[in-house]
Amino acid sequence: MSHLSEEQLRELYLQLLEEKVYLEKHFAMNDNYGLSNSFKDSTGELSMYDNHPGDIATEIYEREKDISLNEHAEFHLNQVNEALARMESGEYGICVFSKQPIPFERLQAIPTTIYSLEHVPDPDRSFRRPVEEQVLYPPFGRTSFDERDDETEFDGEDAWQIVESWGTSNSPAFAEDPNVDHYNEMYVEADEHVGYVESFESFVATDLYGEHVTIVRGKAYNDYIHKGEGDPLLEPENLSYSEDEQL
Repeated sequence: MSHLSEEQLRELYLQLLEEKVYLEKHFAMNDNYGLSNSFKDSTGELSMYDNHPGDIATEIYEREKDISLNEHAEFHLNQVNEALARMESGEYGICVFSKQPIPFERLQAIPTTIYSLEHVPDPDRSFRRPVEEQVLYPPFGRTSFDERDDETEFDGEDAWQIVESWGTSNSPAFAEDPNVDHYNEMYVEADEHVGYVESFESFVATDLYGEHVTIVRGKAYNDYIHKGEGDPLLEPENLSYSEDEQL
């Protein structure tokens, strides 16, 4: 025997029936939130192939929103129909978890509910985070070895520095270092050696057998010479190069 009186059941039945009629009428009047109309009809475009996605961004956003609203309304309608079916079978108002009666006041607020308040799955917002974040925190996590003296290999921060060197939204005008005057100096540790330890390793080359020394004149070479580092006789004194050739 139901713990709800005939009057209470009738009130809840009318509430569910009113919700069912409203949802079905809503679907019929707006063609399932406009999803019955093709994308061509809503945009006036015969094809999307020749359009940049940004050109139809608003239409795509609206279509995604319509899909979400439609799915939510369909889910709610299913809940209403299931609640009406439970009324017919005499199972309405019973918590599916504890098998205990659900208070009338709760059913008035949420007539489609199948849980008592104590057994609602995850009633609170979860603060649980993926366990992977324990490994990846702080930034770059297990792939950042800057603070370790026993690790010198290419790590996650190095990968980010390479990506950042390709360009960001920053400009030299916003650089913390007042001496930065070029985009190539904007990224983190822009002056860090990549792929070598000593500067001369980046421009001194030999063949497979360590012979036929070749000097690759570039920015690293020019900086090395201008700072007066190392042996100034890397090249014969009687051999000079123009600035264009050195760059």
